[in-house]
Amino acid sequence: MIERGDKRPMNTNTHRAPNPRTPLSKGSGNGPSETARPPRADAAAERRTELVRALARGDLSLHKLPSDLSARDAADIRRRALEHHAGTEAKSLEQYTFDAEVVSDSNCENLIGGVQVPVGAVGPMSINGDYVDGESVYVPLATTEGALVASVNRGCAAVRAAGGAVVHVEDVGMTRAPVFRTSGIRETNAFLEWLEENEDEIRERVEATSRYLRLLDLKPFVMGTTVFIRFRCHTGDAMGMNMVTLACNRVIKDFIVPETDIEFVSLSGNYCVDKKPSAINAQEGRGKRIFAEVQLSRQVVEDILKTTAADIAEVQYRKNLLGSAAAGSMGLNAHYANMVAAFFLATGQDIAQVVEGAIGVTCIEPQADGGVYMSIFMPDVPLGAVGGGTSLRTQGEALALMNVVPDPEHPGRAVMRLAEILGATVLAGELSLMAALSSHHLARAHHQLGRATLPVQNGRSHSSE
Repeated sequence: MIERGDKRPMNTNTHRAPNPRTPLSKGSGNGPSETARPPRADAAAERRTELVRALARGDLSLHKLPSDLSARDAADIRRRALEHHAGTEAKSLEQYTFDAEVVSDSNCENLIGGVQVPVGAVGPMSINGDYVDGESVYVPLATTEGALVASVNRGCAAVRAAGGAVVHVEDVGMTRAPVFRTSGIRETNAFLEWLEENEDEIRERVEATSRYLRLLDLKPFVMGTTVFIRFRCHTGDAMGMNMVTLACNRVIKDFIVPETDIEFVSLSGNYCVDKKPSAINAQEGRGKRIFAEVQLSRQVVEDILKTTAADIAEVQYRKNLLGSAAAGSMGLNAHYANMVAAFFLATGQDIAQVVEGAIGVTCIEPQADGGVYMSIFMPDVPLGAVGGGTSLRTQGEALALMNVVPDPEHPGRAVMRLAEILGATVLAGELSLMAALSSHHLARAHHQLGRATLPVQNGRSHSSE
């Protein structure tokens, strides 16, 4: 980050022409004189120009614009400075519907605009769960990958024809694992004994930070002089990472360290494990643990999926099991990440946690009558129905389309409904791709639906191939 007074220029290309939308000097003489404006308007325009100039020169940091600017004006000034730096225009970044003031405070620092991702819909999805019981749901998916929505939609048709997906979700709890340092085995054992004796007090202090927070357990893990304590909590309808983090920080600084004099190293010790694939999350779960299954008749397999039980089971064995084992993959599946990412984008989840949600195992078993049993298992899905990106207008509307509406009187129900819908969506998408692979239709689908046409250049359009 370039601080005020650092004279390093943002734009080192001195031969690049200034952007016409970001004039950095007055009196260019390139056009007719402007209609006279009131002095106040002139002063405001001059101030904006000076701020753009200061950002472009590196005299002013992106986060140090005057506090009296509105969030939208500040975003515009930053964007204009970056346009000048790059010698281009970024008009489309100006177009957004979210509240810039809210977003700047809660979601994104140094705001310059918004990007758009197309949103398609799949369904209706027939789901038989504890929170979506026999309902048909349409699911919004945000993606730029051609053929993905069409593929998941075909999977929905197969699941619907089979009588719906059976889905079950467990609220495993959100985790945070701070790390401590001791002098050795004796101090470590004393520390662990103290934690056990004071767990009730720790729980009371943690839960006092939010009426939606419930501490489930503390799990220690020791390596040499290093002690990890994995806090696991229920967090209502929120994904809960911030909620748990703040609670851990308070109880450590106000109670654990003063009472034990143990060295507190870091609030996160990577034993949580957040935004990384991990064995502990695969085994013990994190966030929501999702199960979904469907029993497909021979007619559905052949008429809708255009494959056979034997062929799809063969691909499952060679690809999802042996291929994943050969690669050392933590996910024995075809493409959970595709559906998880599209679902997360549409509904305002933390996109980085796709790396966790993509962990999972697909099971496919051919039946004697030519049908197929298929299931998916997702042990590590951080998910929220309130907070974070769910508060943005478009993401909130996507949640509303699935009737995911938090009720303060029944915290947790909305996010469990959301998790059931995600599980059914991943099941449908996984089923469709496995069928396409087993029938050798994948390349044809991408050729027809996934070929991008690049922008016109020199009067000619270009295929992405």
